[in-house]
This record gives sequence, structure tokens and C-alpha cells, in this order.
Amino acid sequence: MIRVKICGINDAASFDTVVEAGADWVGFVFFPPSPRYVTPSQAAALSARATGGPARVGLFVDPTEDAIAAVLAEMHLDVLQLYGRIPDIASLRARFGLPVWRAVGVETEADLPSDNRGADWLLLEAKPPKDATRPGGNAVSFDWSLLAGWQAPCPWMLAGGLTPYNVGEAVRATGASAVDVSSGVERARGVKDTALIRAFIANARGALLTPVNAP
Repeated sequence: MIRVKICGINDAASFDTVVEAGADWVGFVFFPPSPRYVTPSQAAALSARATGGPARVGLFVDPTEDAIAAVLAEMHLDVLQLYGRIPDIASLRARFGLPVWRAVGVETEADLPSDNRGADWLLLEAKPPKDATRPGGNAVSFDWSLLAGWQAPCPWMLAGGLTPYNVGEAVRATGASAVDVSSGVERARGVKDTALIRAFIANARGALLTPVNAP
């Protein structure tokens, strides 16, 4: 079954929908410039709405170990998802005991990683444009055909530019076993749409069967 992460959750209705729809991971963005930013206390309050449900992922950009520790002092995370300048992963794992995901921007075949550099998972998305103020896919897909023949050095996830309308095609084209979405399930910048969240999860899970029509 395709595994699904819904990232950038910042309100109760969206969090509840992610839990109810059965996502595998829910992501909280701890990067203030993002329209999806939440404080550790806000994320903790959202996470407390369900004792189980999806694994909690914290997204950090150019983090220090102390910045990560400050979040973990307020809430439980299951995964650290890192962008930019990343502290030594072995040190992070030793200090926090959590798996580490490393985001990789892809524009050409040369960008595809042959080494996981210590990460437990890789997250592949479009390389941000030079004038981008935020890392990540910036709602743009890279050329999925680049993945043909690529030998992944560890488990990986497809992200960037995914929506309920193209996630089935993306899974079939790339062979991804896991997908990540943020802006692709929003009705406005930084504002999640619960119907789109449900449709994305259904279409991702049905990608190898019969895709479900998005609303």
C-alpha cells in the first residue's frame, strides 16, 4: 500500500481529517517564513487531539541541535525532516533517538543521490528556483522520468507539485511507495482543504488500482 504524508498542518479540522482519513504521517512546519508555520506549543496542542494516528514529523530548515531540542521539549515527534544545512546526522540520532529524513532538490539526473549521507529516508522534490524564499518543491514537480533506472540508496518519498489529481499518475510513473503533499491540498496559501486531503489519500492509495475522482 502507498504510504502518505500530509505536511504543513496548522489547524484542528485538517489535523482531525488527516487522522480520520488514515494518513501515515502528519507534518508540522517549524520554519517561521512558511505560511504553514506553527509554534511548538501550537503543534503540541494539535498533536494532542489524537493519542494515536499518523506518526508526527517535524520539518526544520537549517536547524541547530538546540532548535530541535526546544521543539522536542514541548511535544513528541517521531521523525525529523531536514532541509538546508543539516547538523551531523549521527549526532542527531544519538542525541534524540529519532529517524532523520533528508530532503533532496532534483532538477537533473545529476541531482539524484547515490548516497543517503546517513539519513533514514530521502524526500525527493523539485529543486527550488533561485529566487525562492522557502526550500522544498514550491508546488512544482520535477521530471519524473529522471527516476528511471535510479538506484535508491535507502527508502525514499516523492514530493513536490503533487495534488489529488496527479498523485495516481505520479505513483505509477515513478514507482514511489510513499508520497508527501502540502500546498497541493490547500484552498488558499497555507489553508488546508479537508476534502482535498481525503481525496489525495484515497487517490494515492488507489493509484495501483482504480484512481478515485477528486472533488
